[in-house]
Amino acid sequence: VNNAKKQIDSLIFANAVSKQHAAEFARLVIQDNGRMKPISTFASELIRKVSGSDTYEGLDANQVFMSITQFPRLWSQVPIIKLKRGNDSIRSIVGVAAATKRIALIDLFDKDVNFKLDPYLEAATSTNTPNQFQKDFVKAYESYYIFNQALGGSILKIFPVPGDEGDKWVSYPELNESTIKGQDSMFAKTALPLYFNSLTDANSSNDYTKPAEILTLIKAFQKKHGSNVLPSDAKISAEIAYNKINIFNRLFKYFTVFGVLMFIGIIVQIFKEGPLVNGLVKICKIVIWSFFIAMTLGLIARWYISGHAPWTDAYESIIYVAWATVFFGLAFGRKSDLTVASTAFVAAIILWVANQNWLDPAISTLVPVLDSYWLMIHVAVIVASYGPFTLGMILGVTVLILMILTNSKNKSKMDLNIKELTTINELALTVGLVMLTIGNFLGGQWANESWGRYWGWDPKETWALISIMIYAFVIHMRLVHGLRGKWIYNVESIAAYGSIMMQAEMCRLPLLLSIILSHS
Repeated sequence: VNNAKKQIDSLIFANAVSKQHAAEFARLVIQDNGRMKPISTFASELIRKVSGSDTYEGLDANQVFMSITQFPRLWSQVPIIKLKRGNDSIRSIVGVAAATKRIALIDLFDKDVNFKLDPYLEAATSTNTPNQFQKDFVKAYESYYIFNQALGGSILKIFPVPGDEGDKWVSYPELNESTIKGQDSMFAKTALPLYFNSLTDANSSNDYTKPAEILTLIKAFQKKHGSNVLPSDAKISAEIAYNKINIFNRLFKYFTVFGVLMFIGIIVQIFKEGPLVNGLVKICKIVIWSFFIAMTLGLIARWYISGHAPWTDAYESIIYVAWATVFFGLAFGRKSDLTVASTAFVAAIILWVANQNWLDPAISTLVPVLDSYWLMIHVAVIVASYGPFTLGMILGVTVLILMILTNSKNKSKMDLNIKELTTINELALTVGLVMLTIGNFLGGQWANESWGRYWGWDPKETWALISIMIYAFVIHMRLVHGLRGKWIYNVESIAAYGSIMMQAEMCRLPLLLSIILSHS
C-alpha cells in the first residue's frame, strides 16, 4: 500500500503546476451555491472539507484542486478523505485498519462497484434523531459526494450562460447547445481541454505563457457574459488576501500567549513590582490593542467580500461576539490591566471555538428572509450584548481567583483589585442588559417584518426574555439584604452566563427555520 501511494504521489508531484500559475488560475471566478467566489476560496474550502487540511504533501490547495481536475482517475486512488478519530465502525465497514486516518475514494466501493455505506446511510437519513454513529456516516458521505463532484468536473462552474436572467453559470460537463450556443459554445467546449493540454508542456518547460493566455481568454468570456454577478478584481484580491492571512484562526493563538503573559505579569506585580514586569504588562497591553484593530479590519474585510453584515451565521456570530468582548474589555479596562488581560484570555477561548471543525468559516450568501435592515441592527445589538456578558463572566472568575490568592501580606492590594474588577463587572452587565433589552425589541420588529408577528414564544425569544430577567436580578441583588457583597455578586455573574449560552444555542433554530422557509 505504501509503495502504491509513493507511486501515485510521484505522478502527482511530477505533473503539479507551479504555485505561481496555480495562484493565477485560482483567480478565476466560480459560482458555488449562488455565491460568486474565486477558485482560490473554493479550492481551500473543498480540500479542507474533504481532508481536514488546506494542503496535501506540500502542495497548496490551488495546486491540489488543479491536479484533481486534470487527473481525476489518479486522485480517486489517493487517500485524502479524512475519517473521524475514534470511530472504528466506518473503518470496519470500509475494510481498513483501525489506525487509518484517511481513505481513498475507491476504498468506499466493493469489487462490484457498490457503495459500501449505502445501507447505513438509508437508516441515518430516515430518522429525525440520528445518533452519533449515523451522523458520522452522513459526514463521511458528504466528503465522498463533494470529492466525487470535483473529480467529475461538475463542481467547476466557471462558464456564464449568455442572456440567462438568473445569472446561471455551468461547468464543462454541462455544456451543450441548450446552454451556450454558437461561437460561444465552441469556445467554452474547447477552452478547458486546450488549457489542461497546454499545462503538460508548461510543466516540463516551466514556461506558462500559453496556459496564461488561455486563462486570459476565459476571464474575458466571464466578463463578457457574467458581468452582472462577476466580482471586481479588487474584491477578488481582497478575498484571496483574507483567506491567506486567516486572521481569526491566528488571533486565538496570539491572544492566548499575550493574555496569559499579561495575567502572569499582573499577578507578579501584586506581590512585587519592578521595571521588567511593568514593561512586560505595558507591551502586552499595546499588543492586545493591535490585535483588536486586526479583528476590526478582519470583520470589515469579511463584510466587504460578502456584501452583508458579518454576523449572519454561527461562525460569524462567534467571531463578532469575540470582537464585542474585546471592544468592551478595552473600553472598560482603560485603567485596569487585569480587565484587559482577562479580556484577551476569553477572546482566545471564543476564537478557538470559532475555529473548530464543526463550524464552517466559509463566506455564504444571505437567504432572502435574512436580508433585512432590521435583522442587521437586531443581530448587531443583541449579539454584541454577549460581549459585556462574557466579559462579566470572566471578570467574575478572575475575582474569585484573586480572593483565593489573598493573604495577610497582599490583602490591601488584592481588595483594591477586587473592588475595581467588581465595579467594572457591574458596569459591563449593566451595558449588556441594556443592549440585550433593546436588541430584543428590535428582534420583534424584524419578526413582524419577516413573519407577520412581533412575538411567538419560540425558544430564542423565550430565552432572551429569561436572560433579561436573570441579569436584571443579578444587577439589583445589591438592594436585597443578605445578597450584598462582592463574592456573591461575582458568583452570580458567572452563573447567569448559562442563560446566554442557552440563548446562543437557541439561535440556530430560527436560522434553520428561515433557511427551510426560504426554500419552500
